[in-house]
Amino acid sequence: MEVLLLQHKLSTMKKYLNLRTLIMVGFGMLAGYAYYYFIGCRSGSCSITSSPINSTLYGGVLGWLLVDMFPIKKNQEADAE
Repeated sequence: MEVLLLQHKLSTMKKYLNLRTLIMVGFGMLAGYAYYYFIGCRSGSCSITSSPINSTLYGGVLGWLLVDMFPIKKNQEADAE
């Protein structure tokens, strides 16, 4: 029973953690840090851009949401079979 549960969890993880997602999260994190470095809020009153950690994590989340908005479409012929 535990083996089936573990296989289900692994298949669910593979669905969400693929190379495309990891690349976009990494790109989002780099973009978030670049935003902090070049544009960020120096006074400390901005909650997201005043800290490099907050800005980097926020960029990573936005990268993940962006890649999740456009799912990969499977071949319709393979679905018909």
